[in-house]
Amino acid sequence: MRVVQNPQRQIGEIDIAKIEFDLKSRDDIPKILRGLQHVYMDVALRTQIFELLEAEIAPKVSKRNGRPGMELWKIFVCGVVRLDLNEDYDRLHELVNKHIDMRQMLGHGAFADVYYHHQTLIDNVSLFTPELLDKVNQLIVKSGHILLKKKGSEALRGRCDSFVVETRVHYPTDINLLYDAMRKVITLTAQWCDRQGVSHWRQGAYNVRHIKRLMRMAQNRKRSRAMSEPQRARNAQRMVKAHEEYLAVAERYLNQAGQTLALFSRRGLSGELDVLAKVQIEGFMQHASRQIDQIRRRVVQGEVIAHEEKVFSVFEPHTEWISKGKAGVPVELGVKVCILEDQHQFILHHQVMQKQTDDQVAVSMVKEAQARFPRLQACSFDKGFHSPENQIALSEQLVLLALPRKGKLSQPAQAVEQADAFVKARRAHSAVESAINALEVHGLDRCLDHGSDGFKRYVAWAIVARNIHRIGAIVWQREQKRNRTSRQYIDPGPLYQRAA
Repeated sequence: MRVVQNPQRQIGEIDIAKIEFDLKSRDDIPKILRGLQHVYMDVALRTQIFELLEAEIAPKVSKRNGRPGMELWKIFVCGVVRLDLNEDYDRLHELVNKHIDMRQMLGHGAFADVYYHHQTLIDNVSLFTPELLDKVNQLIVKSGHILLKKKGSEALRGRCDSFVVETRVHYPTDINLLYDAMRKVITLTAQWCDRQGVSHWRQGAYNVRHIKRLMRMAQNRKRSRAMSEPQRARNAQRMVKAHEEYLAVAERYLNQAGQTLALFSRRGLSGELDVLAKVQIEGFMQHASRQIDQIRRRVVQGEVIAHEEKVFSVFEPHTEWISKGKAGVPVELGVKVCILEDQHQFILHHQVMQKQTDDQVAVSMVKEAQARFPRLQACSFDKGFHSPENQIALSEQLVLLALPRKGKLSQPAQAVEQADAFVKARRAHSAVESAINALEVHGLDRCLDHGSDGFKRYVAWAIVARNIHRIGAIVWQREQKRNRTSRQYIDPGPLYQRAA
């Protein structure tokens, strides 16, 4: 039986609405917890979020029967705190079990002996989908606008830009990617043989070292600094020979792994663990076969491999090679994310840009943001989002479009970009860099989750966490101001006494 929140309070448990924080603290934890407390204290918002969580998480599973799972409010708190603090599950595991304020926000009193296991946190935080988090984000942003006491008729002005969220990968070369694939093929096959009592891969550890040694030899042959032409030719031959030896051994181990899989298939797969092992090994074998083909074409045959054929990680295949032309950052390995922020520093919408450029997402970003927030009437972009089609489409959707054109401007274009409203929007556009920097500091510098689905979920969690942090910062500043004002009335200080 999984519930949103247990209505029965335990001995020593403090009401979440009555948790007090140290206003002198400069750490991030109190602010994000204060934002979560505001979400909990807003009865209308809390009811909407709770109903959404109960309806969207495992909708086909009865929440009234069966073994009690982790409460949905606790999962929500863990997911938000993890992303806002830019931490992994190891630190989250420590916080939920040891941090006093964190445990109070989870609903545990001083006498509660509830212990959260590491895998429990991973499994439960992963229950939230990007679509569910997007719906929650809409509720959070609307609550933030109400908190700022903005009128429902006030127009929203957006700022749109993209940045790269890195994935957890090493710098890719074709030979070290082949080593990654072969290492997993050999290791997983050897482990499967151990479970089945088969001795075919009893030298699996040696085989991995053998592959690695050949990879290092191929790497060293590529680092020749010879100056004379004959020496360069000899070194080129040695480099080709080292790569051929590396590929020959990799193909031999690959064929041996294929024979082992065929043997187990003839015997019959005994359970889900065997099926999963077979799928994993076959996936890495495909990666290895692709890398062998590309290395042979590039090194031996002298062919140039097209960028579209390349994969930059066998563990995170969705990783892209991105060159944005930034000073000191020649290349970034990850996936681009586009965000649209309003003038109140709330992120209205985001989009993961897999195999897409800025100009391909400009129209969809505005359309989808307006579907969520119809009051969006103005938006600014940089030149990377420009195309003639975007200029026409966005001009029909927005009252004010600040999308500068590339190249030399015609007289009508100059008149548009020199208008006061356009210039004002362009000057305010740079504020979106502050939002991007805040996202990178609070979780989106590098994605810690695995796979394309994990990447999208991680980004969606970060957007929700950032907006809640923004609410927490607004409430925090107001409480600090009230606290200073109250102290002045209680103790006027020596200045007032001298004046008297």
